[in-house]
Amino acid sequence: MNAALPVLAPDTLERLGRVASATLSTQLFKLGFRNTCLTGLRAVNPGLRMAGEALTLRFVPGREDLSTFENVTRADYPQRAAIEACRPGQVLVVEGRGVDGAAIGGDIYMTRLQVRGAAGCVVDANVRDYASIQALGLPVYARGPASPPHPARHLAVDWNVPIACSEVLVMPGDILVGDADGVVCIPRHLADEVARTGTELDALEAFVVEKIRAGAPVPGTYPPDEKTRAEYEAWRKARG
Repeated sequence: MNAALPVLAPDTLERLGRVASATLSTQLFKLGFRNTCLTGLRAVNPGLRMAGEALTLRFVPGREDLSTFENVTRADYPQRAAIEACRPGQVLVVEGRGVDGAAIGGDIYMTRLQVRGAAGCVVDANVRDYASIQALGLPVYARGPASPPHPARHLAVDWNVPIACSEVLVMPGDILVGDADGVVCIPRHLADEVARTGTELDALEAFVVEKIRAGAPVPGTYPPDEKTRAEYEAWRKARG
């Protein structure tokens, strides 16, 4: 791990992987962070969850003299270099400028990421081999499917740098959490705190849902008043 990055608590990623992205976005909102959800992306496989450290990759508009197969298949081409550098537990996060007309990657690159131990891939553009990626078992988030290869619209220019993914700033080492609702970027220095408060809020909301199902009104139940809070504490204690 980069020594300049704050060290996470040993259980932070595991805890974040259990917390709903909606809960995390709420906790970040309470901390004053309003632009953390990567909108416009869909889970290729909504049944999978994702939590990991960001490894970033930046694309710019392609140009005919540079977006050639000879160039983009070099070993040091940033896309290939980033994938080969991916460490277990990292999420490859790609700035694709929201372009729908070409695929950033397909099942070959996603399979390589899976073999490298990646926690997932987030693409602010499209992917190809959509059905194959669905069957792969790697959490992938993208705008949708597309057939044309990425040089038709894109050129990879850098990796492991700050990027804008779905108009959200993603720094290398930030934490990306994804589920069926979408993807949230957590600034790394807040990850431990948000993992703790997010876990607590998820437990509280599970209790609230039970109360609502049993006929309780929303006022006084959510947010919980003093009586409901006391009931929740007893409920939580009973369940360990």
